[in-house]
Amino acid sequence: MKPYDMAGIDPFTGRPGFIGKFVHSDQMTLAHWEIAGGTELTEHSHPHEQITLLLAGKMELRSGDHVAILTPGQGIVFAGGETHGGYAHEDCTVVDIFCPVREDFKSQQK
Repeated sequence: MKPYDMAGIDPFTGRPGFIGKFVHSDQMTLAHWEIAGGTELTEHSHPHEQITLLLAGKMELRSGDHVAILTPGQGIVFAGGETHGGYAHEDCTVVDIFCPVREDFKSQQK
């Protein structure tokens, strides 16, 4: 068992409009994001499976020709390697879970 406290995790601010906090296990990463309204998430892909859950706000997520407008309590699953992007219509709070662990996010932490 590995307890953690989100309040004690240093925020990552390396993406304009995003403030992230990361928790890592041996096999996965949890990312908690505060995203400013009006922020574009540039289209990208990564080998990790991703589960996204919108906790607050309104966010558009896109993959190919598919567009989903999420409201609180809604989410989406992206396959590893699936290209996706998005737009925060309002200030948003988002939780992403990635598998396997995001080593690149580990290197972003202080």
